Amino acid sequence: MSIKGPGVRIVAAVIAVAALVFGVYSTFFRSAGFEKTTATIVSIEKDPDYIPDPDVQNDAQYIVMATYTVDGTEYTAALDSYSDSYKVGGAVEIRYDPADPTTIHSGQGIGIYLMIVGAVILILVIVLTLRSKKAVKTLKETRGETIYAPSEKGALRELYFLTDLGTPKYGHRIEDADRRVLYEAKMTKFTMTNPYGFDFVDHEHGVTTPHLVGHEEESDWNMLLLDNHYTFTLDGEDIWKHLKHNGITVNSKLASGKLASFYTILRDGAQIATVEATSRYPHEEDAAQHKAASAIPVRGFYRIETEEKNLDLLFVTILAFARSGASDDKGGTYGMLFGTLKDK
Repeated sequence: MSIKGPGVRIVAAVIAVAALVFGVYSTFFRSAGFEKTTATIVSIEKDPDYIPDPDVQNDAQYIVMATYTVDGTEYTAALDSYSDSYKVGGAVEIRYDPADPTTIHSGQGIGIYLMIVGAVILILVIVLTLRSKKAVKTLKETRGETIYAPSEKGALRELYFLTDLGTPKYGHRIEDADRRVLYEAKMTKFTMTNPYGFDFVDHEHGVTTPHLVGHEEESDWNMLLLDNHYTFTLDGEDIWKHLKHNGITVNSKLASGKLASFYTILRDGAQIATVEATSRYPHEEDAAQHKAASAIPVRGFYRIETEEKNLDLLFVTILAFARSGASDDKGGTYGMLFGTLKDK
C-alpha cells in the first residue's frame, strides 16, 4: 500500500500498535522474575561487525562489557544497551535471571521510549481520523448530499479535460474549443493527512459546490496479473463506489492504433460521452505544434465528445481516472487490456 492519505494513517497505526506491544513487553514482561543488582563497566569497544551509515557522522555501535556478582560468583557479560553516559569503571543497574545469572538485561532499554512514541503516534492517528470524519459530516450537514443534474442532451461538442502540473495544489478543468473554462475543480485547502478541500465550479450554470477529495491510494489488487488498485475518496466515499451509486459505468480499451486509453462512459446504461487520453496538449492545434510530445499520453489530460449539457457527473467520472491513474471503473489497471482483447 502506498504511504499516502488514509494509507499513511493505517501504516502509522500498525507501527504504533507494534511499538506499544513491544514496549510493554520489554518494560514489564521481558524481565519478569529477574533480580536487580549493580554491575561495573569494564570495557567499551566499537563493534567490529557493524557497518556504519556513510550518511551519518561518526556512526558506530558499541559493545559494553560489565562485571557483577551473584551469590559470591563474579560474572562478565555484554550489556544490551548503550548510553553516552557509560564510562569504564562506572556503575550501571542490571537485571539478571536467578536461574541463569549469565542472562541479563540492562535497565528498561528502549521499551519505555517505544511505549511513549507508540502512544503518541496512535493518538495522532485517532485524532486525524476523527477530524477527517468530522469534516465530511460537517460538509454534508452544510451542503447536503451530492445531487447531480439529470442527463440533458444538446449538440455534440468536443471538449478538453486538463490538469494543472507543477504545483501541489493542482486542479482540473474542462475547456471548449475556444479555451473557455466550462467546469473546474479548484483546491481551496491543501493538507498532507486529511482530504483536500475543493470547489467544483460549473461556469455554464453558475453553480459552485464544495467537496472533499481524498489522497490517492494504491494497493495490491491481483498479484497474478501484476495489477494494482488505485482509488481516492470523494466526500468520504470511495470514488468508484460513488460513481456506481450514481449510475456510472465505463467501458475501457486502448484507442485504435494508439497507446492511449479510450473510455465510453454510460449513465444508467445510456452513453453520455467518449473520452480519449491525450498528451498535455489535448487541443488539436497545440498537439500539432508539439508533434513528439503529442504522441505520448499524459495522466490527467483527455479529449471528450459529448452531447451532455450538464457536465457535473461527467467531470467527476473523468476526475476519477485523472487523479487515480486507474484504467477501468473498478480502479484497476488490466481491465482496459482485457477489454481491448475482447473487442478484437
